[in-house]
Amino acid sequence: MAEPKRRVLVTGAEGTIGTAVREHLADRYELRALTKEPADFPSHAADIADLEAILPAFAGVDAVVHLAASPAVETPWEEILPNNLVGTYNVFEAARRAGVGRVVFASSNHAIGGYELDGAPGLYALDDPRVYDHTVVVRPDSLYGVSKVYGEALGRLYADRDGIAVVCLRIGAVRAGDDPTAPEVLASSPALLNLATEEVRRQRMRAVWLSRRDCAELIGRALDADIRWAVVYGISNNPRQFWDLSHAREVLGYEPRDAAPV
Repeated sequence: MAEPKRRVLVTGAEGTIGTAVREHLADRYELRALTKEPADFPSHAADIADLEAILPAFAGVDAVVHLAASPAVETPWEEILPNNLVGTYNVFEAARRAGVGRVVFASSNHAIGGYELDGAPGLYALDDPRVYDHTVVVRPDSLYGVSKVYGEALGRLYADRDGIAVVCLRIGAVRAGDDPTAPEVLASSPALLNLATEEVRRQRMRAVWLSRRDCAELIGRALDADIRWAVVYGISNNPRQFWDLSHAREVLGYEPRDAAPV
């Protein structure tokens, strides 16, 4: 007799990554959804900034994939505070109260974006040797990046104090169209503000792209790994990689299947 599927709550299930999770992981887990507004699929509609309102969604859940947040790098403080700070606290706290055993937190490469700001555009060249791993000192490039550093620190607290397994994913560039060369993809980071040529922007995307399929697989690996705490990077098997994938391979068994073109 097959074991029952684990029940996984996905916050922000209507977003780009949430949609990829629903498309690629529905056969592996019993997915439940938390969305800010009613969706065209079954979901618990509530604002993550309201702890009491989201609590019912966590009942009977084995794990949480926390994606809900204001995702734009230029998000102002007035939105960062409720959506990325208060909301992330509420998700971890709701998980603790409900006895959830694991939280996968969608962090971001912008938690260490300062290194890219310093290194661009040379950092994007295929022969550039610089690589940043999970041990580097955090250097957020924006208030959005700060909010992701906060989420990682909060996750560490809940892992150490409450015994919740927490995996933080410093995700690269995931796009709805899944095309690493699409023009709308090419101006997605403050690191690009002074990079005038489209060729340089293309080189960046060659390094930071994460396909929807690989993103879902990374999340699945984070849900399944026998580990209590980890911070890993998430990109596809691109020809240039300045964010280290070896730790994700080591602790999660992550092997990306896609790659941006050279």
